[in-house]
Parts: sequence; C-alpha cells; structure tokens
Amino acid sequence: MADFLLELFSEEIPARMQPAAAKQLAERFQTLLSEAGLTAEHVETHATPRRLALLATGLPAASAAVAEERRGPRADAPAQAIEGFLKSTGLTRDQLEERDTGKGVFLFATLKSDGRPTADILAEKLPALITGFQWPKSQRWGAGSASTASPRWVRPLRAIVALLDEAVIPFEAMGLKSGRTTFGHRFMGPKAPVSIHSPGAYAGQLLAANVVLSAEERRAIIREGAQKAAAAAGLKLRPDEGLEAENAGLTEWPVPLLGRFDPAYLDVPPEVIQLTMRTNQKYFAVEDADGKLAPAFVCVANLVAADGGATIIGGNQRVLSARLADARFFWEMDKQVPLQTRAEALRGIVFHEKLGTMAGKVERVAELARWLVETHPDQFLGADPETVERAARLAKADLTTGTVGEFPELQGIIGGYLAEVQGERPEIAAAIRDHYRPLGPSDSVPAHPVSAAVALADKFDNLIGFFLIGERPTGSRDPFALRRAALGIIEIIGSAGARFSIERCLAYGARGYIKSLIQSGENPEDSESELDHREVGKLVVCDVPDFLNGRLKVRLREKGLRHDVVEASFAPDGEDDLIRPGQRAHALQAFVETEEGKNLLAGYKRAANILKAEEKKDGRVYSFDASIALSKYIGETEKNLARLFVPAEGSDAALLFDEADALLGREDFEGAMKLLATLREPVDQFFEQTTVNDPDPEIRARRLGLLAAIRDVMHRVADFSKIEG
Repeated sequence: MADFLLELFSEEIPARMQPAAAKQLAERFQTLLSEAGLTAEHVETHATPRRLALLATGLPAASAAVAEERRGPRADAPAQAIEGFLKSTGLTRDQLEERDTGKGVFLFATLKSDGRPTADILAEKLPALITGFQWPKSQRWGAGSASTASPRWVRPLRAIVALLDEAVIPFEAMGLKSGRTTFGHRFMGPKAPVSIHSPGAYAGQLLAANVVLSAEERRAIIREGAQKAAAAAGLKLRPDEGLEAENAGLTEWPVPLLGRFDPAYLDVPPEVIQLTMRTNQKYFAVEDADGKLAPAFVCVANLVAADGGATIIGGNQRVLSARLADARFFWEMDKQVPLQTRAEALRGIVFHEKLGTMAGKVERVAELARWLVETHPDQFLGADPETVERAARLAKADLTTGTVGEFPELQGIIGGYLAEVQGERPEIAAAIRDHYRPLGPSDSVPAHPVSAAVALADKFDNLIGFFLIGERPTGSRDPFALRRAALGIIEIIGSAGARFSIERCLAYGARGYIKSLIQSGENPEDSESELDHREVGKLVVCDVPDFLNGRLKVRLREKGLRHDVVEASFAPDGEDDLIRPGQRAHALQAFVETEEGKNLLAGYKRAANILKAEEKKDGRVYSFDASIALSKYIGETEKNLARLFVPAEGSDAALLFDEADALLGREDFEGAMKLLATLREPVDQFFEQTTVNDPDPEIRARRLGLLAAIRDVMHRVADFSKIEG
C-alpha cells in the first residue's frame, strides 16, 4: 500500500473560500479514485492561505484486474452478425464460448483488462482534477492570460507537489510541471524552496518551515494564545468561533497579540466598537472582570516579530483608532436628531416595491401591536397601549442613522441606545432594541410584554405582506426570512404563554394593507370589505396559519418529539393556537410510550380497522347512539365498555365524553391521556370475549357504535390514526 500527497501552492487564497476548496478537493479526488477502480484507506485535505493539500493513505499499487462477460449473437447467426461482435470485442472466433441458455446456443466473450499502476492513473487523471477546479471567483495570469481560454485559478498557481510514497507523479497542469518542491512561510520560512521527501514527512517539513498545515491546529493556537494574551492583562477574551476560523485562514503561523485603544471611545455603544473590530480588522474583543467591554483587543499576526510584536501592535492600534473615530462621529451625529424626527424620514425608505414605504409598515405595526395589548391585556400583562404604540412607531427610526448605514447588523440595537440617551422610557428602548429578535433558534426572545407585542406585530406584518404579494418560501428559497419570522412568532408566543386567535390577529393586520391600498388610490372603486373578502380571506383562513403550523411542527420535531406524534397533535383542520399542539404532543408522546398507551393504541387500531372495513362494506359511517339504554347491551364485557359512554338509570356519574371534554377545556392533556388509559382493560376484554359482526343486525350495529365511541373519544384528544405502531 502507498501514500499520496498533492499540494497546490498559490498566492493567497481568500480565507472564506478555503473550507469549500478543501472539501471540493477531497470530493474530486474520491471521484477520481472511484472512476479508476481505486480505493484509499483515508483521505484528508488541508488549506492554508497559500496552499491546498491532499493526503491519501493506503492506496493500492495498481488498480484491480477487471473481467467482463458479454453475450453476443446466436452461434448459428449470419456471419456478418458474428463478425460485428468479434470486431466490437477485439477477439477471434476461437476465443468465444458457445453456451446453451435454454433459448438457444449463444456466443459469449470474456473481456479481461489488467490492472494499471496507480502512479500511471494519477499522472493521467490529476491534470483534469486541477484544471476543472471551481472557484467563486478566479483569474488568469502570466503570458497566457491574454487568452480567455487560458487556465484560471483563484490566485496565480506557483507550484504543484505530487508524490506517491517518495516518487514524483509526473504530469503538467496550468502551465506547471509537478515535482516535490514547495515553499515555507512567506516571511519566516527558509529562503530556499522546501523539497518534500514523502507524504508522511510533509506536515513535519512544513512545520520546520514555519507553516502549521492543519486549520484546526491554527484555530487552537489562536484561541489559546488570545486567551493567554488577554489573561496576562487581567482581561477575558470574548469567544468568537467565526473570527478563529477567519484568522486561521489568514495565517500560516498565527501569533495572537494584545493591543489597546483610547478608553474615551467606550462612550460609543459597545456593539459598534466590537463590530468595528470584528468586521473591519478581524480583532477579538476582550472584557473586564465585570463583563464589560474593555479598551483592548487581540489581533493575530502571521509571524513572530523580533520586537515582540510592538510594531505590529502599534500599527493595528493606529488603524483601529481611525476606525473608531469614524464610528464615534456617526454616533455623535445620530444622537443629535430625535428618533421622532427620524421616524418621519421613513417615508423615503421603501419597505418593498409592492408593499410601500417603511413609514407605511411602521403605521401597520403600531396599530397591530396596540390591538394585541388592548384586546388581550391579560396575555401581555397589562402593557400600556400608548407605550406599545410609541415603541412601535420608533422601532424602525434608526434605519435613517449613519451608524446603521455603516453597520446594518445593528438595526434596532442603535435605536435602543438612542432611545435611552434621548430620554425614552426603558420599556420603549428595550422594545426598539429587541423587536427583531429572536434572530435564530438559539437567540433569546423579547422578555418584556411591550417588546413581545411590538416584535409579534412586526413579524405578523412581514408574513401578511409577503404572502399577499405571493412572495412565499419555496424549498430552500426564503429571501425575506419568513421562516425565521414564523419561528420568532412561535418562540415569543410560547415563551410568554400568550393566547389569542391567530386568525383574528392576521385579519386585523391585513386590514392595514387594505387601508393603504385604498389610501393610495390603487383600487378606488373597491370597498374595504370587498378587498378583505377577495384578497385576504384565503390568506387569513388558510395560507399563513398553515405556514405557521408547518413551522411549529418542524420546531416540535427539533425538540425531540416523534413526527407521528406531532402530526397527531394538530387538529385536522389546523390550529388557531400555537401553544396547544405542543402541550398535546408532549403529553401524547409520554402516553404512547407507556405499556398502557401501546396496548390501547393496538385496541384503537383494531377498532378503527374494523370500522373502516364495515363502513366501506355498508356504505355508511357509524357513530355512537347515546339514546340506546344500557340494558340493551349484552354480556358483562359489552356492558362494561358501554357503561363508559351510556348513563345507567339513576346514575349521575360523568361519562367518558364529558370527562374528556372537561379535561381538554382546561387543556389538561396529561389528564386526558390518563383518562384514555381507563379504556384499555374494557377494550381488551371486549375484543377477547365479543364478536363484533353478530348475525343479528341490531346487535352488530350497537357493537359497531361502541367501536365508533372508542374512535371518537380518542380523536377528541388526538388523531390516533396518525400514530405509528
């Protein structure tokens, strides 16, 4: 078995492209092996700023010999047919085998091809692997760059190393001949090229030339070095995996260094400072013992400097100071304009070309947020409608600020800070800051009732508007983040325990769009009610609720609930509540995994299957007739089951239907499951001792009615027909 090394040495590869390039290299090589009939015990790829490398171990010395059997014409076929077959196989007539197949005697050819040396296969296939490499952006270079047909690479390719054990695999690609020569670190490595002895020696020789081959090792060096640099100054690093990866893609010999900036810049919101450092300079932020942003940073150099990094730190400090000065200028200018004034400027910002301006959106969100707290005060802990409306009207005002123009990621956050410095109430500032949240499954939800109301109204408005104009998510396409909006609604409602009619909320929110259409004169001949009926009815009743229910199902499955349990927990015609299905699903999963639940499910399926067959045969749907007296039922086991649904004479005991309805009315789904468990024993005994299809039609009908009662009472709790097992 042999080991193989391929290194493609180039000018600096952008850090963001390195992971995908390493993955592509591995996939292309595996395809090459598969097509050539070769296998490798292990394949790994690496990327640094100046090289892509692949190491494969356990390659065979040659591909396996292949034998192929091919059937030809009948042995007594015309000579022309046999001659054509011989020509296609390259064999002579005496090399063919005659074989009786039961349908006649046919000619068979066995074609054998000897295995080829792995070195020859690689030499033949590697040029196409390299020249066919795909990059998001690429360039031509050198003498051949004048021709559009010349080779392209992400950056000029300078050398190719290709070794099978200690031998060079000779080929030419991109105008370069393969060999064993590469180069070490641009600044710290040896001036002479590095001659690689073998694949096994590759990583060690690079390390001796001040190149850390593994991106994961470089990330670990950056992480640990940054933590130590911060700790040495009595500070703590703010972890950032994205920055670790990016800096690992920018360095071959990473050296974390601590720098500082003027504490006066801490007057700027900390998010602005951290984003300035992260986005523009690739610096890590650090914090003090109280968890507050400290006037320091960690940068990552690509060499060990003779002066301990003082010059590098000084240069980075000067660059950061200029960046922070710009950020402070924007912030100081933004503070001078009241948010109310900025909100008025939203008339000049388009929300969507088909949905009007951002000012129109703000108006709709303010009205919907106020409606939510006015019509459901208990669900929003008595939040003041005036406060909610003001928060909503100011929530988008920071879109006109210079700071958000420079850092769009900070929309909402900057508005919250401006609200604080301009004297707005704390709950208004919090609502402005948090109304975009949650930004993903791991993000926290707005906690204050005012924030929750504004965030819900904003997300409902997005769903209504984009569904109205047909911009709905399809497959992986979701340009307006409507799945995230739906998930946000689900998480906020679930966290707050807010209960209100989703359809009523959507209908009220849709009126805002209808009103804007009428005011704009686009449909002057239409009344609001006509628009509501024509354009909004299906959206409110079906489309958006179905979309929300679909996202809720996904979220419940992500939390570990079985897919069949989730499906069974939704009403057949959908849900107008985003909390009840989750409560039902948790109780249902716990129930069906108990022994009682499993046995009852088996009894239910037996009852449902019998009913399905008999209803199809009889052309009718059976239902339980509560008017049939208990005395009409025959035998103790039949009476025991009927007693759960039929009142005995003089008895005021609660019946199963009534008890189930009472428990479901209180949303006591766990209690409802326990109630269903009482069915298990009488159902088991009924099937053991009773023949449902009695020759007497009246007895048969009564017994099928009892099965219908079992089915119907269980369906009141959940749709057990969707439970597997």
